[in-house]
Amino acid sequence: MNLYHCMIELKSDAKALAFASAVETWLAALAERGMIGNWRLLRRKLGLASGAHCDFLLEIEVADLAQLDATFRALGHIDDLAQRHYEQLHHMIARADAGLFRPFPDPERRERIALV
Repeated sequence: MNLYHCMIELKSDAKALAFASAVETWLAALAERGMIGNWRLLRRKLGLASGAHCDFLLEIEVADLAQLDATFRALGHIDDLAQRHYEQLHHMIARADAGLFRPFPDPERRERIALV
């Protein structure tokens, strides 16, 4: 399992609940198609975070890099309805920083450690 992680800051005129609904619509459709695994949207609580942290954290699970690559490729050829859902979501975002994380130590590393 790999975790695609996005720190998101909304535009000043965007509504948090509308954003959450748009995320639900978009990612539920991707999950339904088997393009992603589980996902969750989190919001900073009580404004507690360092300056580098945005208001929202979106985490999306993918099985491996092949699934992530296939998802990105498929998103280049989405239908009009899916495109509208994506644009509704993306229109509310002022800034997004993304990263890809994996469990650590990973199974390969655990096996090497066991051999030593």
